[in-house]
Amino acid sequence: MRRGKVWIVGAGPGDPELITVKGLRVLREADVVVYDRLVHPALLREARSGAELIYVGKAPGRHTMTQDEINRLLVEKALEGKRVVRLKGGDPYVFGRGEEECAYVLEHGVDCEVVPGVTSATAVPAYAGIPVTSRWMASSFAVVTGMEAAGKERPRVDYARIASAVDTVVVLMGVSRLEYIASRMAEARGPETPAALIEKGTLPEQRVVVSTLGGIARAAREAGVEPPAVLVVGDVVKLRDRLWRLR
Repeated sequence: MRRGKVWIVGAGPGDPELITVKGLRVLREADVVVYDRLVHPALLREARSGAELIYVGKAPGRHTMTQDEINRLLVEKALEGKRVVRLKGGDPYVFGRGEEECAYVLEHGVDCEVVPGVTSATAVPAYAGIPVTSRWMASSFAVVTGMEAAGKERPRVDYARIASAVDTVVVLMGVSRLEYIASRMAEARGPETPAALIEKGTLPEQRVVVSTLGGIARAAREAGVEPPAVLVVGDVVKLRDRLWRLR
């Protein structure tokens, strides 16, 4: 029997053309594609005829499979001698739990390879006309999660401390805690600090709400912003007025 293998592949932030050349190649060669909620349907059409497509998407409060079940599925399919692609939104090693899946696969004697993807942390702001760095405005940036794992003894993300340490802060998965996150960062940077919330970034349905740390939570509520959305905080938000018109 042919020896199976698992590839943990980043599908990119939404726009299907942002998958890497290598990611697209292994996707087309796969016998099994295990894919997430935010993977664009156009990418699934790239799978070869006869490939098994398995949806394991997770939405807030609604999980098709638990993480343990996904891990076991990857190993099970690979032990059948199949080429398995685990297709994940963004980059699998940027808050994507790809490292957990790869470690589990390797621990069970199956080869695993990661294919990095374009992360939403930089691509989504770029599509909205907001660079995370700028020669004169921002020489540093940080990417943080807005939703830490349940069961931690204490939260590890200190939003106020991070906001005071770097020029630009990008927050992923923070819509449900936006008011808290913005208020904590405002303590360090001030409520007038520019902020933008980008919903469904890189897709035709993309929406951008621009405000300040003091007003972004209210502006998001009034606009009805829903996940997935990326929060960007810092002076680089001001560049949107110039860069968006160039697109």
